[in-house]
Amino acid sequence: MKIARVTDWIQLWRELVEAQSPEPERKGKPKGPHMAAQRRWAKPDCTLDFIVSQLKAAPDATVLDIGAGTGRWAVLLSPHARHITAVDSSPAMIDAMRENLAAAGVSNVEIVAGSWPDVQMTPHSFSFCSHGMYGSPDLPAFIRSMEQVTRRTCFLILRAPVPDGIMAQAALRIWGHPYDSPNFQVCYNALLQMGIFANVLMADAGLWSPWKNSTLEEALVEIKRRFGLAGPSEHDEFLADLLRRELTLEDGQYVWPRSVRSAMIYWNPNG
Repeated sequence: MKIARVTDWIQLWRELVEAQSPEPERKGKPKGPHMAAQRRWAKPDCTLDFIVSQLKAAPDATVLDIGAGTGRWAVLLSPHARHITAVDSSPAMIDAMRENLAAAGVSNVEIVAGSWPDVQMTPHSFSFCSHGMYGSPDLPAFIRSMEQVTRRTCFLILRAPVPDGIMAQAALRIWGHPYDSPNFQVCYNALLQMGIFANVLMADAGLWSPWKNSTLEEALVEIKRRFGLAGPSEHDEFLADLLRRELTLEDGQYVWPRSVRSAMIYWNPNG
C-alpha cells in the first residue's frame, strides 16, 4: 500500500500568501459599505445572525475587528456591542471607514491604524477577522495573537472555493495541488495542525458574484497574473483551453462560473 504524503498546511498557507500576485491598483477611494451592507444583509444570513446572538449573550460585549477595511462589519455589529476596536493598516480604508461610521451614526467604534499582529491590544470579549488574513504568511502568529486577546470566541471568515473550479484546476496543473490562494480549506487544516478543533458555519448568502472579462484573451491575462505567470509559459495552452470550456458568453462578456462562497470558523480559545 502506498501511503500518501502528509501536507504541512501551515507551510502551504505561507507559500500561497507569498505566491500571491498584487491586485491591480484601484483608482479613487474605496467604495463605502454602508448602503451596500444594508442591502446585502437585508437577506437572512446565518453567519451574521450567529455572531449577533453571541454578542447579545455576552454582557458588555467588546469586539476586536481585525482588518476592518471600510467598516462594513463594524457598522453591522456596533448596535450589539458596547465597544468595537477596528484595526486596519490602509490609510485609504481608514478614511473610508471613518466616513461610513459617521454616515451610519456609529459612535462606539475606535479605529486603530496598524497591521495585525504587530499592534498591541487589550483583551476583548470577541475577536473577528473577515477576509483580512490573506496577506499574513505566519498564520500561527496571526491566530495565537488573536487568542491572547480574546476572552470568549475567535471568528474567522474566509473564502471557500469549490474543489473543481477553474482556479483549482489551474492550480493543480501549475502547482500540483488544487489551492490557488490562501482560503478556508487551507486555514482550517492549519488550525487542526495547531491543535485547534474549531467549529464551521457555511454562509447561506450564496456564492460570490462571478468574475467577468471582455474577451477570452483578457481572461487568460487575468488568470496568468493571479498565478504570477509573466510572459509566455508552458501552461498557456492548457489555461486557454480551460477558459474556453468553462467561461460562458453573456451580454457580450465572458462570465466565470460562480465558484466561491464564505465560511466562518469559530472557537473558544479558553477551552
